[in-house]
Amino acid sequence: MSASWHSLLVRIGEQCPEYGGLADAEDHVETCFGYLARDLAHSEGEILALLMQCVEELPHKDPLYGALVGLINTEDKELVGKVIKRTHAGIQEALDTDNCNKLRILTRFLTVLMCNSVVSPSSLIEFYEALVSSAATTIDEDGGNPTWQARADFYVFCILASLPWGGIELSERVPEDLERVLNGVEAYLNLRKPVMYSALQVFEKSGSRSEDGDDTEMKPMESDDYLQCLWFSIQALMENSWKVDSVPRPHLSFESRLVHAQTHDFDPVSIPETPAVPENATEIMLDRQRQEAERTYPRRNMHLRIFPLSKTDEKITPIDRFVVEEYLLDVLFYLNGCRKECAAYMVGLPVPFRYEYIMAETVFSQLLLPPKPPFRLIYYTVVMVDLCKALPGAFPAVVAGAVRALFQRVAEMDVECRTRLVQWLSHHLSNFQFVWPWEEWAHILELPKWAPERVFAKEVLEKEVRLAYWEKIKDSIASTPKLIKLLPPKNTPVFVYAPDNNTSAPEAEVALATELTSLVRGKKTVREIQVWIDEQILPTQGQQASIQIVAQTLLYIGSKSFTHTITVLEKYCQIFRKIAPDMGTQIAMIDTVSQLWRNSAQMTAIVIDRMMGYRMVSNLAIVAWVFSPQNVQQFHTSDQVWEILRNAINKTNNRTVDLRKEISAAEKVLKLAAAGTVKAHSKWEAAVAALNAAEAKSEDSRNSLSAKVDWAKTVADKAQDEETSAQDSLESKGALLDRALREQEALFLAVYQSFADLLTDRLSKPLPEPQEVSNSLEDAEGEGADVEAPVAMEADEENDEDGTKQRNQKRTTSADPQEEEQWRKCTLGYLRAISRQYCDEVWLLMEKLDSTVFTDKVHPLVTSTTYAGLRRSL
Repeated sequence: MSASWHSLLVRIGEQCPEYGGLADAEDHVETCFGYLARDLAHSEGEILALLMQCVEELPHKDPLYGALVGLINTEDKELVGKVIKRTHAGIQEALDTDNCNKLRILTRFLTVLMCNSVVSPSSLIEFYEALVSSAATTIDEDGGNPTWQARADFYVFCILASLPWGGIELSERVPEDLERVLNGVEAYLNLRKPVMYSALQVFEKSGSRSEDGDDTEMKPMESDDYLQCLWFSIQALMENSWKVDSVPRPHLSFESRLVHAQTHDFDPVSIPETPAVPENATEIMLDRQRQEAERTYPRRNMHLRIFPLSKTDEKITPIDRFVVEEYLLDVLFYLNGCRKECAAYMVGLPVPFRYEYIMAETVFSQLLLPPKPPFRLIYYTVVMVDLCKALPGAFPAVVAGAVRALFQRVAEMDVECRTRLVQWLSHHLSNFQFVWPWEEWAHILELPKWAPERVFAKEVLEKEVRLAYWEKIKDSIASTPKLIKLLPPKNTPVFVYAPDNNTSAPEAEVALATELTSLVRGKKTVREIQVWIDEQILPTQGQQASIQIVAQTLLYIGSKSFTHTITVLEKYCQIFRKIAPDMGTQIAMIDTVSQLWRNSAQMTAIVIDRMMGYRMVSNLAIVAWVFSPQNVQQFHTSDQVWEILRNAINKTNNRTVDLRKEISAAEKVLKLAAAGTVKAHSKWEAAVAALNAAEAKSEDSRNSLSAKVDWAKTVADKAQDEETSAQDSLESKGALLDRALREQEALFLAVYQSFADLLTDRLSKPLPEPQEVSNSLEDAEGEGADVEAPVAMEADEENDEDGTKQRNQKRTTSADPQEEEQWRKCTLGYLRAISRQYCDEVWLLMEKLDSTVFTDKVHPLVTSTTYAGLRRSL
């Protein structure tokens, strides 16, 4: 067999050609050791570097790398000493820089080295005790800072999470020391405060009904404190004599050789001090510090249980499940840049049982993780697709079962998580020809149009149309033709001034729109068109009508494609800005865009987003439009307005982020320019001094020195100009940042004020009585109104079977109490989601929000929901 030590080291433990495909893990270790032993003399540095990289980035193989280091220790103690030093340096660096993953992985590797007689058990125990002592000190009310409990929890988590890899050896070699550590952990757990945030739950309830009708508990993610859950699993592991099926133990095959090797001491590490409590700390300051700690040491996973126990292997112990989840999360984290390798490693973990259901739950737990997943949503989408292709006989059915189970509980799901699930499912189906058993969901047509299940299916179909085209998605639901009612209208603009349009647009406006079209087609300049608008439209039609005529016409001309639309916006941006100079007219502009693209939520969002980017409309105008009456009534039936609001907030935040990066770069440029100026002036002064000292020298020598002085002066002047330019650039970027921060502050104040005003008004009113709704329905039937569903709060557009649009007229009757309750639930859910997603920006404005928005006049539920999203104590 011909293979390099590089590939053997990386591919150890895999069914790959380098190892013959069928070799056992112990044979892999022995083979790799043989190759490394031959090359250690001339490749020691490379071997050591790659070994430590593999330890950190392929941590599910750490038992194999630990056994390999153990064998090397029998022959080359100096190299293993360097491994220990690098591990120590890595742990110290992770502690100093708050690198959670590195600290967790290297703690596990250190435990594995102890199992292979490389590190002494007493050194490992000393490291554990240092972490426990720091954790206990942190949460001490007198000498610590309990707001940093997140860091203390993580230190204890690192200890408990490493015990499945070495608990049995510690219990055999140093049982009393291990018991002392565990007693310290238990004491810490009794002192700390359990961490359970309602705003970080995906589901509101704890139970559900399984597909076969049996009552089964489907736990929400944060029903239990994650550290307490792990502690209970470790206690069960102790009762089971520390036996873990999911952790390979290759060192047992080499025990007779390892036992005679010399163990190394692991030097003590320096645990960073906990940040002090600020002087005269207010409640807001403490909450912000706790938020900082939780952001620095975030939750790694959540206990998302999608499937009932009857569908998973009930023989899998809690600790085995924890270990498999750790394996999967490590692979997802470290191989995020190579999805093919990621999927291959996920399906080839070193465990003796099947784990497809655990794998699906783990990926979904990351995909739905509040406040946001570690990586972009598209990453989990492509990984799921690759897993389905890697396990075609098993995993697709598991994924389909997970979707069905989640769909059953979509009414209890957090609104932001529901949006993510919609985006994922539509993209996932696009990779499989949009094939889905829609007949299973046909019953949703019997539900009211605001029902979460119906809204979910409708949003999935709308996102699928974005990824394909209308006819393709129509064909994909051919097995359930009635579902065509949920399809969005065909993606065509509604131009009210079209000659063949049956709308009742005034003839004068139609004539002006036609003439404007002719001017654009005739290649008139922007200046000429602007003069014509000022002379022909504005004086006769007024501001509102002029906005509709100009915006509808220009955008309709560019409606052929996305590129055409962007070209129109860029070319005629001055016209758009001049015709809508203030917030009131900009709201009218946005409304005109939504009317033109009423058949395409995607184009509506894109055009408004681009208009904001080109500063044709402000973010405040978008907020005002989102909370206008016609949109408020759609808060619980469509994600369209929320998508537009999220785009506005993201674009505003991105401006400040980009400007901060530019300022940081400008500061570096200024620093270099200032250093260059000092250096150039020094050379100039040295040249002048040399010239002054050359009185007695020849004329040629003085001329040469004079030339050097002139040259040095030129260089110094140029350096000074560069420094001045860099200073001016920094100041201009600072001014832009100040402006962006003011815009960001105004945006969030407007968003929360709009939520507070709207929800306080609606929540203060009692739900309508069912009798009122019944009477209203009878009145509507008497007038011949459409009463397919309970009385709607707003005109609802859906398609009939031939794709034409049907619009229910807006009713003035009282809302259905169930619909009103769903509206309140959804709107509060979006308030919580926005607070949760943008908590870093909102915390900076907390004092101003408390004084201007969250006053005594605001409904308490609005305040509590916002605080829950921010994880702020009430």
